[in-house]
Amino acid sequence: MRDIVENGAAIVEYTQGMDFQAYVGNRLVRDAVERCFSRVSEAGVKLGLLAEELFPAHDWLAIRNLGNVLRHDYKGVLDSVIWTTIVDRLPPLLIELETFLAQYPDEQETL
Repeated sequence: MRDIVENGAAIVEYTQGMDFQAYVGNRLVRDAVERCFSRVSEAGVKLGLLAEELFPAHDWLAIRNLGNVLRHDYKGVLDSVIWTTIVDRLPPLLIELETFLAQYPDEQETL
């Protein structure tokens, strides 16, 4: 869970102050964001069914599948889909995970 929060926060930081056109026009930021989303996806895979049990409001199948798209169908990655994920889907996920993890401050490495 902490990997998701860490990489999600990096995505937010990298794209802060950008609109879609600025995002599309910055290859370095797009590459960094896609790499972070790959890590988020892998963390979702590792969480398995626990993710759906604890955080059912999120589309964990899509989160897990995003990594496959980014690794294997990278030419098919739509910037608009990534941007929508950054703007609409990532913030609620981060809030929910951060709220949950705040209950376990001494367990930094296990969650």
